[in-house]
Amino acid sequence: MAKDDSKQKKNTPSSMGMIEPRFRNIYLSFYKETYYTPTTLDLKTKELIAIAASAVAKCEGCLAGHIKKALEIGVTRQEISDALVVAIGIAAASVVDMSDHAAIKLALHHLEEP
Repeated sequence: MAKDDSKQKKNTPSSMGMIEPRFRNIYLSFYKETYYTPTTLDLKTKELIAIAASAVAKCEGCLAGHIKKALEIGVTRQEISDALVVAIGIAAASVVDMSDHAAIKLALHHLEEP
């Protein structure tokens, strides 16, 4: 089984493995500048936002990485849960918003109460 794991790693591209190095560097510089440079938001708040944004963006690697970082800097499991609840609310609202636009476009208001 260990051989299969090493074979899997060789076949799995690294993150940004298909991105030209100069663009990778631009992204990494931007990320470091916006994320790690002190701003009005502290790192804990940024991690909680990143957790919620990662969940809504459906980026599994981002979500796992930001949860790991959050735990390392002392964010509690309850705070992570709260961030995920916010993400769930936003994701649900996006479905409602899409259905509202479809209903308007198709003039479907059949479930509205008189």
